[in-house]
Amino acid sequence: MKRPLSFTFSSPFFFPLFLCVLASLLLFACKKDSFITSRDARISITIDTLKYDTVFTKLGSVTQSFKIINENNQKLRLSSVKLMGGNSSAYKINIDGVATEEAKDVELEANDSVYVFVQVTVDPNSQNLPFVIRDSIQVAYNGNTQFVQLEAWGQNAHFFRDKHIISDESWTNDLPYVIQGFLFIEAGKKLTIEKGCRIYLHADAPVIVDGTLIVNGEKDTADRVYFTGDRLDEPYKGFPAAWPGIYFSPLSKDNVLQYAIIKNAYQALSLEAPSSNASPKLLLKECVIDNAYDAGILALNSSIVAENCLISNCGKNISITGGGDYQFTHCTAVTYSNAYIDHKSPVLFLSNATNAGTGSLQAVFRNCIFWGEGGLVDDEVIVNRSGTNPFSVNFDYNLWKVKTAPTNVTVNHIINDQPPLFDSINVSNRYFNFRLKEFSPAIDAGTPSSVLIDLDGKSRPVGLPDLGCFEK
Repeated sequence: MKRPLSFTFSSPFFFPLFLCVLASLLLFACKKDSFITSRDARISITIDTLKYDTVFTKLGSVTQSFKIINENNQKLRLSSVKLMGGNSSAYKINIDGVATEEAKDVELEANDSVYVFVQVTVDPNSQNLPFVIRDSIQVAYNGNTQFVQLEAWGQNAHFFRDKHIISDESWTNDLPYVIQGFLFIEAGKKLTIEKGCRIYLHADAPVIVDGTLIVNGEKDTADRVYFTGDRLDEPYKGFPAAWPGIYFSPLSKDNVLQYAIIKNAYQALSLEAPSSNASPKLLLKECVIDNAYDAGILALNSSIVAENCLISNCGKNISITGGGDYQFTHCTAVTYSNAYIDHKSPVLFLSNATNAGTGSLQAVFRNCIFWGEGGLVDDEVIVNRSGTNPFSVNFDYNLWKVKTAPTNVTVNHIINDQPPLFDSINVSNRYFNFRLKEFSPAIDAGTPSSVLIDLDGKSRPVGLPDLGCFEK
């Protein structure tokens, strides 16, 4: 029987081998524990420039960060990580949890890293155009220096928290308007917003209208009135549900929105109860309602007249319940499933019922497009009727995507399930141009109406107009 091979301290080969291994281990351990001091030492910084989109004065910004990585197999000492603007800078830095203007002798283990967090706060000034704020962070080690550039665009604004409109008031385009808490228009009072105004609303800031809201935008892009969230930095500036939306209460009346763009809300426009006079509760002319998480238009037994409106990429584009009185002319309601909105509800839902009961419903949809893609919806138009209350729903010259046509409605000249051939759709890049291509079936497919322009403010022809909000 063979004995297993073994070594003892008395073996002639063991002791030199043991010393060699031990020396190697000690050398390696000492090397790992010592600092590399050569100018050839390598670090990497995960970004060369931190950029911030528009930051409203007094509100600060989202915190951004980068990493400094020691790429060496030995420890490295950063002699300095320094905010070059010092205590007068609009920027503040935090290095591995410590707020400072300069950190010295920052030790990095071999192949380890340290986080640097950067925030910018802009002091108020009198400028009404964006202005650039720059600084840099210097990283010094072993006689080397590297810089990370900092760049932010700041803008002064009117700031309101829990703003009450207690007498008639007009807003002009001198500075943007930033709303925190809420904006509330009291019953019997009117807020008029003139062309070119930009309204930025915080995540907790609904617009509540007991009185009257008038928006006087104009057709040029710079003259339209914008409502959106107040986070303009990536990736937040494109998020739906960035602010609650605009709510028209049962007391509200005589609201007019023209050339308004309402983006990134939770429920962009919601209204309930009929108007208290012969006018519609809400008149929408040449408006865009886009990227609302729950609903673009949510109406409960109310009244709307909408002309040349685009309601796009919303959880529910148009949802009408409980009855009411509605006229939509040359409107486009369309949704494509995308990274933010899962298209699982029809772009138009109509019902005269709620859990509380039924009401009368009168609605006319003329020269409109109702379309959706990329979701689970077969019928983009759903109409439900309950009870025996008066019920009149008329679809006159429209294009829609429907497998099972709605009943209890009047239908005249419908183009069914033919793609409208929108100009350009790129879901992955979130680019949506809902104008019509040259050979769209919606071109010259409408009927003459009292609407003589399109969403771009262009004249519609004397003859047959195109369907939807844009004239080719």
